[in-house]
Formats: sequence, C-alpha cells, structure tokens
Amino acid sequence: MYNLATAAYQQTTQSTVNPRELEATLLLKAAARLQAVKDDWDTGGPVTLDEALSYNRRLWTILATSVTSQDNPLPLEVKQNLGSLGAFILKHTLDVMTDPKPERLTTLISINRNIAQGLRGG
Repeated sequence: MYNLATAAYQQTTQSTVNPRELEATLLLKAAARLQAVKDDWDTGGPVTLDEALSYNRRLWTILATSVTSQDNPLPLEVKQNLGSLGAFILKHTLDVMTDPKPERLTTLISINRNIAQGLRGG
C-alpha cells in the first residue's frame, strides 16, 4: 500500500513540476554526484568517476540538443550561448576522462550549480 502511494505521489509530482525547476534539479543532482566523487577521490565512494561523468554528459547532451532546436522559443543568442556551453562541457568531460584529477571536476560542478541557480531565478 505504501509503495502505491509513493508511486502515485511521484507520478503527480513529475507531471506538475515546472520544466525549469526540473532542469535545475537535474543539474544539481549531477553536481552532487561530481562533488561526491571529488570529495571521496582517495577513498572511493558510492559514485564512480565514470558514472558521474556519464550522467553529466547525458544530461548536457539532452539540454544542449533541446535548447538549440529550431522550435525552442528562446532568443537566438541564448540558444547559441547554451549550445556553446554544452559543447564546452562535453569537451571538458573528455579532458577529465583523459587526465582524471579531482580538481578538474570543479569547473563542471560550478557550471551546473550556477546554471541551476539561474534557472531557479537566484
């Protein structure tokens, strides 16, 4: 019974969440995963570097693709800037994979947090 109630709540929450809030939440989730990897670099933790980078890469691929689509109503300059930022994220992710160091995650974490804050109007 409890599981059914939880599932119903989650389904309702998902259908009523503002798209910007959802994007912000996903960016913060990606930032938290990257931060956990950075914090537990020497000891290892529940999230691996590959998992965190893969999640962030998939998220940014989706965001960059949707924001740059022709039917997206954002102004052209905003679309171009976010598309360029997405390309930077993907390149930086590959750089981190090639030469993994915990301090190299800081850039990805900061960008995700700042974009999320902007989406939330902060």
